[in-house]
Amino acid sequence: MKKICWLAVMVLLLCSGTNTYAGTAPDSLLPVRGFCIAAPKVSELEAFLTFIRKELAPNKVNTLVLRVDYNYQYTSHPELRDAGALSREDVARLVKECRQQNIRIIPQVNLLGHQSWDNTTLNLLRVYPEFDETPEVKMPATYKWPNPEGLYCKSYCPLHPGVHKIVFALMDEICDAFETDAFHAGMDEVFYIGNDKCPRCGGKDKAELFAGEVWAIRNHLAQKNRELWMWGDRLLDGKTTGLGMWEASMNNTHRAIDMIPRDVVICDWHYERPDKTPVYFAMKGLRVITCPWRMPDNAVVQAQDMMQFRKTATREMKPNYLGMMQTVWSGAGSFMDEYYGRKNKMNAMEKDTVHTSSKCFRALFAEINKAR
Repeated sequence: MKKICWLAVMVLLLCSGTNTYAGTAPDSLLPVRGFCIAAPKVSELEAFLTFIRKELAPNKVNTLVLRVDYNYQYTSHPELRDAGALSREDVARLVKECRQQNIRIIPQVNLLGHQSWDNTTLNLLRVYPEFDETPEVKMPATYKWPNPEGLYCKSYCPLHPGVHKIVFALMDEICDAFETDAFHAGMDEVFYIGNDKCPRCGGKDKAELFAGEVWAIRNHLAQKNRELWMWGDRLLDGKTTGLGMWEASMNNTHRAIDMIPRDVVICDWHYERPDKTPVYFAMKGLRVITCPWRMPDNAVVQAQDMMQFRKTATREMKPNYLGMMQTVWSGAGSFMDEYYGRKNKMNAMEKDTVHTSSKCFRALFAEINKAR
């Protein structure tokens, strides 16, 4: 009888050993279980609401970051609207659906960098060209990388006296529309900052300029008790770490990590390798979320790492490890086509049919939900 009991105990231990987090509540396991995607077009709204209800909610996603940019009918600056942008009523439907599914919704408008894409100047600099940090760099008829001007995306000048009046109005309006207590400012891949030819920024420390813009945005949001979220790549030293110019900084903005407020939430994206930079951010006193994109195996490792960081952290450090967020760099409609197998061709940014954002999403949340 004793042998049978001990055998039963051993079987139970072996089975339970495959999941050290079994029975852990989702919010304790990973406080943030996020999904980031472009806000849907009006024609995609109905399908996206269904996607929230039938896919995000059952997977225990509790945070939705929507990259809105100019896909909203701004009344403060209607000249910056995209054609056919979402209305206030459309946004209200998104807010209502997320509230019913217990999902926190956070809008994003790219600030500082990403003011152009490919050979197109985006709305802010197209309408207000005086805000351009590098007006001498002209947009090419056909865009290629690399290029002699080092043009990836344009930036606005953070020291232009008129720029914050415009962008703060957009921030206030979009946060009000989404009834949110947080705003994502982007601020990734800023290659143009502190341009020597800029009459305001020339000769200034790039880290101080970057940190100054973070403070300006954060302080404006704080007036209404709103939280700033941002990408973390410009706060990492691309040379020392070997992470390079895309997932980290090669123009000295990385020193801004010691200059920015500690209540900013860092979205730490790494797509080609599951680098363990969340530890660096957390040790700097910043809350951090790990963000995969298209490589399922990497996403699984990153989720395991984040759960292990939280499990083994000190009491002081554990709250800095917030969780995971799947990022999608195609439109909502394109992603849903891929997700449901309706897609005839891959997104241009996805290199094969194995490494896609939809497969990454499935793998990430399968790992998270398996661990519960």
